[in-house]
Amino acid sequence: MNNNKRTHESNANIPQPIRNDGAGWVDKGPRDILRDRENPDMLVPPSTDAGLIPNLKFSFSDAHMQLNQGGWSREVTVRELPIATTLAGVNMSLTPGGVRELHWHQQAEWAYMILGSARITSVDASGRNFIADVGPGDLWYFPPGLPHSIQGLAEGCEFLLVFDDGKFSDLNTLSISDWFAHTPKDVLSANFGTPMNAFDHIPSDQVYIYQDEVPGSIESQAVSSPNGTVPQSFTHSLLAQPPVKTPGGSVRIVDSTNFPISQTVAAALVEIEPGAMRELHWHPNKDEWQYYLTGQGRMTVFGGNGAARTFDYRAGDVGYVPFAFGHYIQNTGTQSLWFLEMFKSNRFEDVSLNQWMALTPASLLESNLHVGPELLDVLRKTKWPVVKYPGFSYYPK
Repeated sequence: MNNNKRTHESNANIPQPIRNDGAGWVDKGPRDILRDRENPDMLVPPSTDAGLIPNLKFSFSDAHMQLNQGGWSREVTVRELPIATTLAGVNMSLTPGGVRELHWHQQAEWAYMILGSARITSVDASGRNFIADVGPGDLWYFPPGLPHSIQGLAEGCEFLLVFDDGKFSDLNTLSISDWFAHTPKDVLSANFGTPMNAFDHIPSDQVYIYQDEVPGSIESQAVSSPNGTVPQSFTHSLLAQPPVKTPGGSVRIVDSTNFPISQTVAAALVEIEPGAMRELHWHPNKDEWQYYLTGQGRMTVFGGNGAARTFDYRAGDVGYVPFAFGHYIQNTGTQSLWFLEMFKSNRFEDVSLNQWMALTPASLLESNLHVGPELLDVLRKTKWPVVKYPGFSYYPK
């Protein structure tokens, strides 16, 4: 093969900002071709995209990685995604025995275990304690101000932490080591009734994450409190929860109705099969913060006044939808797309465009949209969060 033929074939594989209707032109300048391939609907927006919608995507792969003996963490806050004011997220991994040290914060902590297992501990203001092991698909929730810890078990673990404040940074928490380091030793001695030399080897600053031995069985670490255990469980097994199944996927909803302690974060775990989509809908109570677990997809967000924008997402990406903005999510890959929808709320709420129309007088829809029985006769009065119909697919351009 000669060099000219190689160059022609190579150029043919380079995506260009040219739409099928002829809009656009080639990009000959400096560019990140790999990034353009990952974001085909940003390079070539659908003709229905228009107006000004802010950026609604940030990848954890672009976040700063905090490396410690015992694990790592990275976070997405308003610093990385300015539109995301209601919630912030931390992706963390702990080695076998790795510890996210004893700490607390002003914000509530909601978490989803992605893989592996961990032991969590906490205590409330009445001295009632909580110790539990969590595995894949399990949740935990620590109310604001309550101290807690997380430790990786035999296989280590990786999880997502969500905090009910978009400005929150996990590197700026209230840590037991940091408080000890900034308290005079005579004060520590008087507080605990021990000699000052008991504190000769305390850390000089915040430990954050550290390496320890893999803990023994949960029975071996049981600590009995004279006040008993917390009255509401801090954990919930989301994957063990029966899903709402529809053609094209499934949804598991968790909020204060089935996880009572979770008063500031509600969520849904959504599965979209290849060729299916999360239906056109919106949320009437709060902004939506998303985390993509597997697969790839695209989301178009409608902001009113002629504004709409499409974004492409892959595993490890964060998405965001402002309060009440209409949107839908299509699976553009060959495997199921799994993602979490999260809200700063004690209840999960969404409004289905299909259901709304089905429960509205047909004559009104007909005059408003100029549609006939082809649409009006198939509207559903029952909500299907995920939909799939024969003959439709959403593979990338």
